Amino acid sequence: MKFKLIIPSLVISAMAFSQASVSGYVFEDINKNQKKEKREKGIENVAVSNGAQVVLTDKNGRYSLPITEGQTVFVIKPSGYMVALNQNNLPQYYYQYKPKGSPADFKYKGTAPTGELPKELNFALHKQNESKNFDILVFGDPQPYTEKQLDYFKRAIVNEVKSTKKNAVFGISLGDLVGDDLSLQKPYADVMKEVGLPWYNVMGNHDMNYDAKEDQLSDETFEANFGPANYSFNYGNVHFIVLDDILYPDPRDGKGYWGGFREDQIQFIENDLKLVDKNKLIVVSFHIPLDHNNEDNFRNADRQKLFDALSPFENALMLSAHTHIQQQIFYGKAQGWEGTKDLHEYNVGTTCGDWWSGTSDEIGLPTSTMRDGTAKGYSFISFNDNQYKVKYKTAGKPEDYQIQLYVPKVIPHPSKTSAKILANFFMGNKKDKVQYRIDGGKWEEMEYNETIDPNFANSVFKWDATDKIFPGRRPSNPEQSKHIWTGGFGNKLTLGKHKVEVKALDMYGNEFSASEEFEVQNSILIP
Repeated sequence: MKFKLIIPSLVISAMAFSQASVSGYVFEDINKNQKKEKREKGIENVAVSNGAQVVLTDKNGRYSLPITEGQTVFVIKPSGYMVALNQNNLPQYYYQYKPKGSPADFKYKGTAPTGELPKELNFALHKQNESKNFDILVFGDPQPYTEKQLDYFKRAIVNEVKSTKKNAVFGISLGDLVGDDLSLQKPYADVMKEVGLPWYNVMGNHDMNYDAKEDQLSDETFEANFGPANYSFNYGNVHFIVLDDILYPDPRDGKGYWGGFREDQIQFIENDLKLVDKNKLIVVSFHIPLDHNNEDNFRNADRQKLFDALSPFENALMLSAHTHIQQQIFYGKAQGWEGTKDLHEYNVGTTCGDWWSGTSDEIGLPTSTMRDGTAKGYSFISFNDNQYKVKYKTAGKPEDYQIQLYVPKVIPHPSKTSAKILANFFMGNKKDKVQYRIDGGKWEEMEYNETIDPNFANSVFKWDATDKIFPGRRPSNPEQSKHIWTGGFGNKLTLGKHKVEVKALDMYGNEFSASEEFEVQNSILIP
């Protein structure tokens, strides 16, 4: 009897003090059946991670990692290789180790119990041609709260992208794939399938399980539908890192959320980047911007740790969304960045614009212009080796629609007017050069001015002036825009029609233009 009691206790004790591990091979899947066969060889020096540690495969393609319940093991796709895609074009590069599954009491389902680890956990890769010159698509916040809004997204964005995607090789959505109703995540994936490209997804604050009592569990439904919320992969000479930068519940008071990273995420970032060639361009995608002006939005210590991990790399770009405006943010020594040149964060405009608000356009879709006057749309990033250029595409407009002008229809003669010409250069930042001229005259510099966009303000305030409610939803109130320039009319204009032209040179050397006509009329004096 004593013998029978002692032995199980010894076994349990031994198990309690042993560290579970996972091992297997990364192999070239010649026949693409995702099963390792005798003739299929392992691939050396491929990174594999458990979301904290990162190891390289040996000469036989074998790896071994510690693992605990709840972790996801994934291969970090090397350049020149690809993983299998599922029916929705989502890359299949991971294994979730959740033997008991996600919490059963969550409103939205997560992962079903995965049971015991397999004896070998193998990752299949197949070769693909990858140029160092390539394009990707970037979406900010689709964020449909209803099936109707998901239809807006499909009609306004996805249907257009089918023809505009051109040479794009994959896409990334920067979080808020849906608006709190996580049952829409699978329908969203079904819609995205129609783009016809491999698609990577970032988790946003509206993609979380609000039932979670700890941050590690807030992404259970996201992980079930899209895979890990933290991962990386390579394409060409670019290393892409995707991060969940939302701490939920907020560790300060247990309410709401806070921008930042857990310690295991910091470990992953540091361990991942240690194995990356310093000549590569690093592109880090997350949802909430790294707001250096307000720690209420993002934890300063976590931003600094990310900066420290990135600082050995001469070329880096960060992508965020969340704000429903568009802005170019640059970090230097004053913000804790110690790299050789300023670190660029592109805070991307959203595909849903201002949350699908405003009056309808000619095809019945909400105009949904963002609060800073940026029209809803999406972005292309063009990579040339370890350099990049970004271009914004307004949904439903020609590719060269990059500037919206505000020009009064009439101004008085001969008195000087206080009215201004305003140019909203959607991709602009205060370092850019924006010029204007009237009637083909001399080009003059416009003045950078952080102010509201009057075109957008007019579109909002007409909702307050109407005596009959418009269909749809009133847009959000205007906010100061980070990409507006102003110029005056002078007092030498003659009576009649005139034309103003504006041209803008962006940070990549691209020039864009726009023009509008206005009329000078005799002023009428008040008797």
